[in-house]
Amino acid sequence: MTEAPPHFRVAIIGSGFAGIGMAVRLRQAGLRDPRDFVILERADDVGGTWRDNTYPGAACDVPSHLYSFSFALNPSWSRTFSPQPEIFAYIKRVAGEYGIPRHVRYGHEVLSARWEPADNRWRVETSRGTVTAQFLVSAAGPLADPSLPDIKGIDTFEGRMFHSARWDHDHDLTGRRVAVIGTGASAIQFVPRIQPRVGRLSLFQRTAPWVMFRHDRDITRTEGWLYRNLPLARQIARKSIYWGRETYVLGFAKDPRLLSVVERLGRANIARSITDPALRAKVTPDFRAGCKRVLMSNDYYPALAEPNVDVVTDGIVEIRPHAVVTRDARGRETEHEVDTIILGTGFHVSDPPVARRVFDAAGRSLSESWGASVQAFRGTTVAGFPNAFVLAGPNTGLGHTSQVFMIEAQIRYTVEALKYLCRQGLDRLEVRPRAQRSYNEMIARSMEGTVWVTGGCDSWYLDEEGRNTTLWPTFTWNFALRTRWFDPHNYDLRIDSARRRTARERAAA
Repeated sequence: MTEAPPHFRVAIIGSGFAGIGMAVRLRQAGLRDPRDFVILERADDVGGTWRDNTYPGAACDVPSHLYSFSFALNPSWSRTFSPQPEIFAYIKRVAGEYGIPRHVRYGHEVLSARWEPADNRWRVETSRGTVTAQFLVSAAGPLADPSLPDIKGIDTFEGRMFHSARWDHDHDLTGRRVAVIGTGASAIQFVPRIQPRVGRLSLFQRTAPWVMFRHDRDITRTEGWLYRNLPLARQIARKSIYWGRETYVLGFAKDPRLLSVVERLGRANIARSITDPALRAKVTPDFRAGCKRVLMSNDYYPALAEPNVDVVTDGIVEIRPHAVVTRDARGRETEHEVDTIILGTGFHVSDPPVARRVFDAAGRSLSESWGASVQAFRGTTVAGFPNAFVLAGPNTGLGHTSQVFMIEAQIRYTVEALKYLCRQGLDRLEVRPRAQRSYNEMIARSMEGTVWVTGGCDSWYLDEEGRNTTLWPTFTWNFALRTRWFDPHNYDLRIDSARRRTARERAAA
C-alpha cells in the first residue's frame, strides 16, 4: 500500500523575504507545529535573491532601515544602503530567531503544483518527493530566475559566460577581455568593481539608464548606539525614509513634469564624472526619468570613463566563439573579441517561471490562464486557482521604495483570509472573476498618465502587449489600506468539508 504524502495546512514556495515573512506571521497566528506549514526551498539555504546574487558590489538601492521587516528592525546596519552580505545575514537571523528553519525543506524544487478539487487540496511535486497542502503560497518572487538573452550564436561561445545572478567566483577576471551585456541595476554595481581588474571591458548598452548620485555612508557610532539602545530611533528613521520615498510618487504617477528636477540631477551626475562629449552623449538617456527604474551609483560613470572601458551602443547581432558582433545604423558589422561574457540581463518578471508549474483543476497552468498579461486580485489571489496566494504578484512591484513593505501588506491580507476561513469553518476560497476584473480595470485607469506609460521607453515593467503589469500605480499606503482586511464578499467560499460530511451522517442516522 502506497504511503500518503505528508499533508500541511499551508505550503510556501521559496524562502526569501516573502517566504520568511509569511512563515513568521503564520507562526504568530498559531501555526507553530512543523506539520502546520512547510517551506519548499530549491536551494540549500534561505535568502532568495539575497542568497543568490553574490556579484561584486551587490547592494540594495533602498535605505537599510526601510528594506527590512517592520517586526524585526535591525539596529546593526553598517551603512545607509545595505550590502548583500548584510541583507543575507539579516534574513537568516530573522528566520532563526522566529524558529523558521524547522519548517524548511531544502533541496525541494517545486516541479508542479496541481489543485485537486475532490480532496480540496494542492498536490505539490518537488524534486525530492510529494507533499499536499490545503493552501498554497507562492513566494518565489520576481527576481528568482535570470533572464537569458536570445542572441544568435550564444551557444557557440567558447569562453566563460555567466549571468550576474549566478556569478562565477572561480573565474579570475584579471587581465581578461570582458563583455558585459546589459546596463540595469546589477551591472551598474558590478561594473565599477571589475573594471580595475580586467584588461578590457566592453559594455554593450541597449538603453542608457538614469543614474543618480547615491548618498551612501557608514552608520556613525552615535547612530549605532541610538539604534541599538532606543528602538524608537529605528522607528523614526524608518518612517522618515518611508514618507520621503512616498513623495517620489508625485512625479512618477501624478505629474511626470516634476521629474525634470530628477533629470537635471542625473545630467549633473554625468557631467561630474565624464568629460568626453561622445561618451556623455552615449550615457545620457533619451526618455523621461522613472520610465525605467532610476538607478543609483557614485562609481558607475567614473568607471565608464576609464581608458580600458568601451561603451558600445550598436546592436548585438551575433555571438561567435570568441567575439560579440554588433551592427551600426549603416549596417557595418564590428567584431569585439572577448574571452568572458557577463550577462546583466535581468530576470523573468512579467513571465515568472513558477506560473508555468502551478495548475488548476482542469490542468491549465497559471501562465496559460494569464496569457500575455498577468492579473490578480489585490496582487494576491487569482480567479480559477482556489486556496492559492501569490506574494509579490502582479502590480505589486515598486520603482521608488521598499518591496518588503508591499510583501508585508500581502502577507497580512493572506493571514487575515486564513483566519476568516478558520473562524467561519470554511475550507476553500476563490476570488470571483468579476472582482478580479474590476480591480484590474482600476489598476489600468490609475496607470494612465503615469511616467511608466508616457515616459517614452520600453521597460521590463511592460508585458508583451505594452501593459504595465509589474508596478503599483500610486502611493503604497493606498495598497496597504486595500489589503488591511480580508474582503469575503469578493470571494466564493465553501464550508468545511468535514463538517458537511458530519452533518450528512447525522441526517442519515
